[in-house]
Amino acid sequence: MELVAVPIDIGTRSPTVLLNEADAAELGVHALERVQLRHDGRTTIGIVELTDELVAEGTLGVTRRLGHIEGDIEVSVAPQPNSVYYIRKKLNDIELERHELSRIVNDIYEERLADVELGAYISATYTNGLSMEETLHLTECMAEVGETITWDDPIVADKHSIGGVAGNRVTPIIVPIVASAGVKIPKTSSRAVTSAAGTADTMEVLCDVEFSVEEIRDIVGQTGGCLVWGGAVNLSPVDDRIIRAETPLSIDPRGQLIASVLSKKKSAGSTHVVVDIPYGEGAKVESLAEARELAEDFDRVGTHLGMTVECAITNGASPVGSGVGPVLEAREVLATLEGNGPNALRVKAIRLADLLFESAGVDADATEILDSGQAREKFREILAAQNGDPDVKATDLSPGRHTHTVRADREGVVTHINNRLVNEIARRAGAPKDPGAGIELHHRIRDVVAVDEALFTIHAESSDKLSDAIDLTERVETVRVRHPDEALVDRL
Repeated sequence: MELVAVPIDIGTRSPTVLLNEADAAELGVHALERVQLRHDGRTTIGIVELTDELVAEGTLGVTRRLGHIEGDIEVSVAPQPNSVYYIRKKLNDIELERHELSRIVNDIYEERLADVELGAYISATYTNGLSMEETLHLTECMAEVGETITWDDPIVADKHSIGGVAGNRVTPIIVPIVASAGVKIPKTSSRAVTSAAGTADTMEVLCDVEFSVEEIRDIVGQTGGCLVWGGAVNLSPVDDRIIRAETPLSIDPRGQLIASVLSKKKSAGSTHVVVDIPYGEGAKVESLAEARELAEDFDRVGTHLGMTVECAITNGASPVGSGVGPVLEAREVLATLEGNGPNALRVKAIRLADLLFESAGVDADATEILDSGQAREKFREILAAQNGDPDVKATDLSPGRHTHTVRADREGVVTHINNRLVNEIARRAGAPKDPGAGIELHHRIRDVVAVDEALFTIHAESSDKLSDAIDLTERVETVRVRHPDEALVDRL
């Protein structure tokens, strides 16, 4: 069928074409099926969306994702890519071969799949899981797509947390500790997906975080480490697209999680990686047994990829730091480096840094490096290299001026602080988009509180967002306070 192609300016990641329903009926295609466009001696495949409002009969709307196509073109039905067939196999709980996973990964990278097809892949891996063999192959395939960074050093360190714990901002403390010991640690981090702040969001309070691969090389060459946003470089980009599809449903299948983490590390040239696996009530991993199984799988896949992977199984039942939100977390990072931060944040950062040293066979002591001020000076170097102010202090940072304090309605003991709700309230207050928004916790688990004593304070940059956060706090129990006898029952 011959149609007239016209450019349509609508935002879409997939190669979409808009087809009038009458033309679609004549071609025999339905929404989300594919058509082949022949123009100027070349062939392009487009995913069909039907509309009578945006394109007239005899016209084909072509989105920017397909490039510049205009004028008379020949349109015919195109077959589905093989990856759609492989996704259907996985939906039927049939194990996929390496070449089949490779095809899926490449089609996600090339954005050849419709959103519903990518969603079906996520659903299949969530419902039916991935075998160890599939996880190994998937990790390899994801690491092969996009850019890679190679280093001459025999040891390139890295650290990753599987997430789910509020205020877990240990990475900006670990990186300068490790770099101070002469170990290269080029850390690429994420922005928040469902949390109140990712490491990149927190670091952006203090310095620039978006750099090219060559700029990252320069920063690491100057300082031995960096703290940059991974989304600005093309390392295992399929991971980013899969995460976008997982986020609305808040799902993170185990095999896909392992492939996502380790493909990024492999692409970044890491040789020694520590993975933080928090577990406990409200964390992504709730039981110790599940945490141990996940650690074993990380170790097996890391070994297969030629990396040394050590897993730290940590307490994830409550927030680590007291501040949750970009400015509040940046303030605690600086305070910890200055020797005044929350003890839980300090202890966890030291533990993970020492685990990295042990894994890499490096004779260094994280406590000594932190307490001597070496880590603080190294952090200053990294800030300067990333266009930040190396002289910034914790007291220089102020959270949002609109505040509301939630108080205890009974006396008793704090038995639980809900990570998910802490993050959700901070997000309602504006985090991470508004850097000053977030939550400041005034108590930790096992603290004794009196009636009307402050439990936490919400900070916001606007009164409207503060009202949204307050509305949520009135409907949920973020910090659980119980009478000592009830608290004993909770622990049992």
